[in-house]
Formats: sequence, C-alpha cells, structure tokens
Amino acid sequence: MTHQRLSWDEYYMRITHLVAQRSTCLRRMVGAIAVKNKRILATGYNGAAAGLDHCFDIGCLREQLRIPSGERHELCRGLHAEQNVIIQAAIHGVSITGASIYSTTQPCLICSKMLINCGVQNIFFSHGYPDQLAQDMLNDAGVLFKLLQFPGN
Repeated sequence: MTHQRLSWDEYYMRITHLVAQRSTCLRRMVGAIAVKNKRILATGYNGAAAGLDHCFDIGCLREQLRIPSGERHELCRGLHAEQNVIIQAAIHGVSITGASIYSTTQPCLICSKMLINCGVQNIFFSHGYPDQLAQDMLNDAGVLFKLLQFPGN
C-alpha cells in the first residue's frame, strides 16, 4: 500500500481551512496562518473584536447597510483573518517578519498593506478576491503572491 504524503503547502492550507471554521462572519468564513521555518507562528479567523457580540448573534452590519463585498471594509464589526494573525503574533511577542501567510481567501488591500509592513515574504491563498490594487502593491513590494488549489479546499 502506498501512502501519498501531503506537501507542506497542502498541509498548511488544510490547517488554514480548519482555522476558518472558527469564523463568526455570516458572509465569508476566512482563516489564515503565519508560518516560518516550517512552524506555525500564529493563526487567525475573521470575526468581531474580542468581547463583542458576534454577527452570528446580532446580524451582519454590512448586510443591513447593503454594502457590496470588497467595498467599505471599515463598516464591519469584524476583523479580517490576516489582521487577527498579526494581532495574535504581536500579543504573544512573535515576529512574523520573513514568514509566509496561508489564507483561505486572497487578502484585501488593507490586509495586504499590513502584511507588507510586517515583512511577510509570501502569501498563499486558495480562493481569489477581486482586488487588483492589492496584487499590484504586493508585486511592487516583492511579496510572492500565489493561488494554491488542492482537492478539497
């Protein structure tokens, strides 16, 4: 019997999809992890700030205001998964400079700028998101930005 071992990229992406299951967003469940030297440094998923009511419980502000996806990110009760990775790393004193980010969804412009400033080297994602400016900025910053698709993700 032969055994097909997962590649590192598939291993991390599967974990990222598991992290997304903690999301409390009604629109899109997103998970992200920071990895360096084959070690997971921090994880994050999208949802309301700590201690605040979740959209699961009180409804989605963006839906109530009829805000289209990809617009007016500031009008949301939640933080993005990538923002929560950065925050968790900071809270625990872990540098993500030089790390790779694995995310279930392509980071938006705001998250991309934050990841650039953190010194992240690579961003891998399994689902695209229409944000050309984010892609252009990541390219200009020299951040490897790549869609990874595997069976089951």
